[in-house]
Amino acid sequence: MKEARYFFVPDALSAGRLPDEEATHALRVLRLGVGDELFLIDGAGAFHRARVTLTSSKQCFYEVLQTIPQSSPWRGHIHLAMAPTKMMDRVEWMAEKATEIGFDELSFLDCRFSERRVVKTERVEKIVVAAVKQSRKAWLPKVHPMTPFADFVKAERKGAKFIAHCYEEIERTDLFGALLRLAAEEVPEATLLVGPEGDFSIDEVRMAIEQGYVPVSLGDCRLRTETAALSAVMMAQLAFRKATSNK
Repeated sequence: MKEARYFFVPDALSAGRLPDEEATHALRVLRLGVGDELFLIDGAGAFHRARVTLTSSKQCFYEVLQTIPQSSPWRGHIHLAMAPTKMMDRVEWMAEKATEIGFDELSFLDCRFSERRVVKTERVEKIVVAAVKQSRKAWLPKVHPMTPFADFVKAERKGAKFIAHCYEEIERTDLFGALLRLAAEEVPEATLLVGPEGDFSIDEVRMAIEQGYVPVSLGDCRLRTETAALSAVMMAQLAFRKATSNK
C-alpha cells in the first residue's frame, strides 16, 4: 500500500487543482499520476481524500472523493507572541516545532530590546505549512506581522493573558499551574508573551500588567528566546490536552 500523501490546499473543495508549489512536488518529486489518491489539508479543520484526474507538466487536477472533518487534540486557543531573535533560523525552528506540537496563532513583537525589527512572514508561513503537512494537522496556525509591543498589549484579546519575564522585583506565578487552572474553563484561551534575549524592559512588563497580563515564570532556568517560546506553547498544549482527556 502506498503511503498517504498530504498537500495543503486552503480551498480544497472548490479549487480542483493543487497550488503551483504543491503540484511541482506531487509531479516531479512524488511522481503522482492519474488515478493516484492523495489527501488535501484545508487548514480549517478537515482532510479531503481526493484522486488525481489530470496532469500536465506543471498542473495537477483532482476530484474530491471524501471530506473527513477532524477534531482538534486540544481545546481552546493558544496564541504565542514573541520577540524574534537576531538569527532567523532560530525563529523558523521554533515556528516549525510549535506547529508540530500544536498552537493557533503566532505574532512577532517589536520590543525595546529586540535584536530584530523586521520579519518576513512569508518565509515563516511556508515553514508552518510544511510542518502542518508533516505532522498531519488539520488546522493552519495564523502568522501575524511584526507589531509594536505597546500596540499588541493594548489590543483587546479574549481569554487569559500572560507575560513571561525574569525580573525578581515583580512577583510571578508559575505558567503551567496557571494554564492548568485556565484549562478548567469551557473554552480556554491563552495569549503568551515571550521577550527578546535581553528580556522585556521593566516598563514593558509593567505596561502589560496594567493591560491585564499576568506575570509568569517558565521555571528556574534561564532560557533562550526560542526555547522559552516553545516551552510556553508546550505547557499550554499539555494543559489544554489534559482538559480534553478529562471531559
